[in-house]
Amino acid sequence: MAAFLLGAVLLIVQPQIVPSRPAINSNAETSPQSVQRELLKKTSQKNDFKENIHSNGSCQQLPQTIIIGVRKGGTRALLEMLSLHPDIAAAESEVHFFDWEDHYRNGLQWYINQMPFSYPHQITVEKTPAYFTSPKVPERVYNMNQSMRLLLILRDPSERVLSDYTQVFYNHMQKHKPYPSIEQFLIKNGELNLDYKAINRSLYYIHMQNWLKYFPLDHIHIVDGDKLIKDPFPEIEKVERFLKLSPQINASNFYFNKTKGFYCLRDSGRERCLHESKGRAHPQVDAWLLEKLQEYFHEPNKKFFKLVGRTFDWH
Repeated sequence: MAAFLLGAVLLIVQPQIVPSRPAINSNAETSPQSVQRELLKKTSQKNDFKENIHSNGSCQQLPQTIIIGVRKGGTRALLEMLSLHPDIAAAESEVHFFDWEDHYRNGLQWYINQMPFSYPHQITVEKTPAYFTSPKVPERVYNMNQSMRLLLILRDPSERVLSDYTQVFYNHMQKHKPYPSIEQFLIKNGELNLDYKAINRSLYYIHMQNWLKYFPLDHIHIVDGDKLIKDPFPEIEKVERFLKLSPQINASNFYFNKTKGFYCLRDSGRERCLHESKGRAHPQVDAWLLEKLQEYFHEPNKKFFKLVGRTFDWH
């Protein structure tokens, strides 16, 4: 009896072992519904979470896939193309749950409320390009769902910098506000201005290292944004396979719009193109400056290729 009591005491006081870093099990497969129920149980202090269920059987649920970036890499085009698949339910707006503190403090119930209504067989997707370069985001996503499937779309880093500038430039123009030339951002004291945020966002290997601390590489599918622009169908096929979707999207869903200069979508006889803000012409940059930018990214690109075990056709 004494031995039994001693064993019971030892069992009670035995300390819990907490891993110093995530113990990733890439083979763990859990249904979206069970994942959501467990997460709500763990994070609900008042047990006041509620499921928003529609009369047709659809409901709002946590995303099983997130397009994490990169900014000006083609995230909107990727989401629109992926939405052609009947088993995809996509959030319309960028949610910024994991990178904006005021949103993150609202908790998972708020996050669920931003999601579209979907059926049990559908994959819910949200996209927020800023996630990729936000240091806190990988751990927060991991704490929500270790089995998350992540989509990352990248373009030539130099081109991405120019697109980054172009977006901010046009935003200022629409508000009739002056904005400096791109040279004023890229050059400081005769050298490349490495403090320019657009350059930092293109240092893919730095941000990728942060994600790989929490998610194995086979949970992150990298979409070639440059190829998606030139020939979208093969890239979308790869995304379908990564998400284990049945092949529903085909080449006839895409057609080249000569007026706009990029591919548009055709779905059930209905044709649609991305917003006019997409595909804007980049500013003219002196050849020496563009070459300087490309030379700077040469070594970081090599590090990224080695990190992901894949090369891209970048300068």
